[in-house]
Order: sequence, then structure tokens, then C-alpha cells
Amino acid sequence: MGLPALVAVLGAALWAVALVGAHLACVDAARAGARALARGEPVAEVRAAAALSAPPGAEIVISMTGEMARVTISAQVRPTWGRMLPPVHIETSASVAVEPGVVDLSAGGEAVGGGRSDEGGSPGTGRAAGGEGQETGRRQGSG
Repeated sequence: MGLPALVAVLGAALWAVALVGAHLACVDAARAGARALARGEPVAEVRAAAALSAPPGAEIVISMTGEMARVTISAQVRPTWGRMLPPVHIETSASVAVEPGVVDLSAGGEAVGGGRSDEGGSPGTGRAAGGEGQETGRRQGSG
């Protein structure tokens, strides 16, 4: 009589550990992507940096507004042993101040992040990082 209850509690505990692991993967992916975006990396490289740590099938949203770079990762996670259970939605984001000299195309091509054009170099010397301010996409998972 006590064995089924023990199995149920063990299953719930394992599921909780898996959810925490997926959340941490989303946090790591958002941080990596936000750091790359703040450095002025191209959007494709930002997405690749975030996709390395993100759970399979995660949605990656990249945006840059003013002097802040933001990457949001969201994923639907369900246990591998309980396909009939509903998925749990996990979403996390990371925001980082943009490095000086990085160009934000959504701001009309002006340098953001504290860079000034009279400090040796022009505002257009950084790479464009935000595209039109926001870009969304899905990582293609293997499972």
C-alpha cells in the first residue's frame, strides 16, 4: 500500500528536479545571448549563443531598446515518462547594458551604450546588434 505512494512522490521529485534544470538552462541561454547582443554580435550569432544552452524547442526573442540588450527564452517542458501530463511553460530573460559604440538600428543608427562620436571614432563603427529592434525565432530541437 505504501509503495505506490512512494513511487508517486519519487516521480514528483524527479519532475521537480527536471523543471529546475530546464529553468537553469533557460537562464544560462538568456545570459549568453544578452552578453553577445550587448557586445554587438550579429543577430545570428546571438541566437546561436543562446541556442547552445536552451532546451530543445525553446523560443528565443532578441530585442535591443536604447542602451539595453534583452534576450528572452521560453520553453514548454514535459516529463519524458508522462506524455499525458500537460507541459509546464518556463520563461526567463536577461537584460544587459550595451557596450559603448554598439549601433542600435532601431534608434536610427546611432551609437548606444554611452559611446560618443567625439571620443575617437564615429557612432557607426560598432556592429548593428538589434536589427529592427526585435526579432523572434524558434530553435529547432532534436526531440
